[in-house]
Amino acid sequence: MKLKLLLIVLTLAQLGFAQTTKTRNVVLISIDGYRWQEIFKGADSALLLNKKYRKQDSAAVFQKFWAQTAMERRHKLMPFFWNVIAKKGQLYGNRELGNLVNVKNKYWFSYPGRSETITGYYDENINSNSYPNNPNENILDFLNKQKGYENKIVTIAGWEPVAKIVNRDRNHITLINPFENVKGKQLTEAQQLANEIQHYIPNYFGTSVRWDVGTYAIAKTYIKANHPKFTYIDFVDPDDLGHAGQYDYYLDAGSYLDAMIASLWNTMQEDPFYKDNTTFIICPDHGRGLGEQWTGHGSSAKHSNETWLAVMGPDTPAQGEMKDAAQIYQDQIAQTIANLLGFDFKANHPVAAPIKSVRHQ
Repeated sequence: MKLKLLLIVLTLAQLGFAQTTKTRNVVLISIDGYRWQEIFKGADSALLLNKKYRKQDSAAVFQKFWAQTAMERRHKLMPFFWNVIAKKGQLYGNRELGNLVNVKNKYWFSYPGRSETITGYYDENINSNSYPNNPNENILDFLNKQKGYENKIVTIAGWEPVAKIVNRDRNHITLINPFENVKGKQLTEAQQLANEIQHYIPNYFGTSVRWDVGTYAIAKTYIKANHPKFTYIDFVDPDDLGHAGQYDYYLDAGSYLDAMIASLWNTMQEDPFYKDNTTFIICPDHGRGLGEQWTGHGSSAKHSNETWLAVMGPDTPAQGEMKDAAQIYQDQIAQTIANLLGFDFKANHPVAAPIKSVRHQ
């Protein structure tokens, strides 16, 4: 009898929790290998001035991205982040203010970082980008079992191993990997075009990645046509361009991703299904090194465990750049998503606590 009463109380408590949140939809955006330094300080002069890391005309690059102060530079590089998210949402990770965001894992590269983000758990066994299907349940698995969210979950991935990270073979949740087409009997004309154009972009970095413009086109047209309630978008250009040592194009990638995210946000806010009930959560999977090590990451490149976080939505206080000294970790994002939707994320592994400041208490 006591056990039944306890279960009833817990159920009512969770229902009450759900009713206090306005968020009904979440878009989780991962930007592979994009540093906090560019988010909060804009273009790095040491890299921008180094001819080794520039492919474009220097005058044009400086006109696009350079200014005397860090505040001016960050506004030029990412205007949506600083004109909109900084006013209506929250930006974590300016380490110069003591506001710290880090990955929990000790590897500091892609598979472990993405896994930690969506599972809310650092699994020490996941130590390779070639790791097989992820055995750890993730926030997509969990949400797909919740009433109203079944079959309303989608991943649009720019990097092929994401299918293993979310374990598509286990959960069969819709996922569109690089050079896979969105399937359906009644695709919109825009979706058909998005499917098509991804095959016409040069495979400069190989067939395991898709340029972000292709991923963006598939994501935006899929959202408009199908109204998923949880969307995971995986962007990769900054990491690929970083590894290639092309800092000018790396900055370009940050700039056009800012514009793509702005377009996606504005489009969804114009849609009654999403307007004023959708939260965007944006983060990288890891950071990068400094100076000569900026092209790489991993435990051999110091500081590449340093990340950042941006959140904007109806339940998130509009505090802008978070200036209080604090420490949060990447593994807290999954439970934060669940709490914003009114749920308590449970899985076949421990789940880290949510980031409380993201949600009105």
